[in-house]
Amino acid sequence: MYMDANPFLTDAQGALSFLSQQAAYVETEVFRTKYEDIQYPQLVTIDTSAGEFSKVIEFYSMDGVGKAKWFNHLSKDVPNADVNMTKYTHAIEMAAIGYRYTTEELGYASRLGISLDTERASMARRAYEEFIDDIVRVGDTDKGMTGLFNDPNVDDALVANDGTGSTRTWATKTPIQILRDVNEALTAVYAGSGRVEMANTILLPTAAFTLLATTPMSADSNMTILDWLMRGNVYTATTGQPLTIRAVGGLEDAGASGAGRMVVYRNTRDVVKLHLPVPLRFLEPMRSGPMIYEVPGYFKTGGVEIRLPGAVRYRDGIVA
Repeated sequence: MYMDANPFLTDAQGALSFLSQQAAYVETEVFRTKYEDIQYPQLVTIDTSAGEFSKVIEFYSMDGVGKAKWFNHLSKDVPNADVNMTKYTHAIEMAAIGYRYTTEELGYASRLGISLDTERASMARRAYEEFIDDIVRVGDTDKGMTGLFNDPNVDDALVANDGTGSTRTWATKTPIQILRDVNEALTAVYAGSGRVEMANTILLPTAAFTLLATTPMSADSNMTILDWLMRGNVYTATTGQPLTIRAVGGLEDAGASGAGRMVVYRNTRDVVKLHLPVPLRFLEPMRSGPMIYEVPGYFKTGGVEIRLPGAVRYRDGIVA
């Protein structure tokens, strides 16, 4: 009888030691997992440089001003370039997620010499990834954070309402009108920044991306609108580089009055980044109840920083 008793019922230190050894294996397996539907690593640069104990991230949003003019060598009026800088601060916030086991589960794994299952740790990691994905896209109103889809400093406008019945949605527009809407947004970044910034990335609601990817340019064409857009956009025509176009969840109602939003931006670290001073970190296991052992985890983020809003544009109304 006593030979079959669970030793961890009376040996909390032994249970913690066993769980600590197992947790190292579990976490290694969990962090190898890639989640294809978690998109934030492709949408922004991740900056971990702030350090674990920083409280605030301070940054400046910049817009350059100034124009060269003809000059006489006797004149004293030299035109100057300058930079308009607006100071912003982001508080670094902590969030937590963990997982747990019971003495029953620990005893079973120990007796049979098997590893603990990774499902709970995987769910904790998944919850963290989804949390950060949401922060990148739309921020968090409780913490005063905005995201890549809803920064108030970014210029926004409605696409033209020249679809069937004077509508704006791409489903009612011709391929040529859709291409015009996209190139207008790309050109707005270039022209609005004094020909300094060029957007290299477009994010679309899934329905809009699907329309582009599946609709031929014409009844006799073997090219879709997306095929043609990849060739016929002003960014590629100007730079010779491919334009990145992604379908991203959350844009279907991110625009004005809940309309679909297109996000056009230059995806580089000097334009937009996610501050993640502490990515998910699991701590040492701890006993939290008579038969429960927890592995707490925590992370810290300062949210998304768009430091050059002139390199970003929102265009609304492409899907209803």
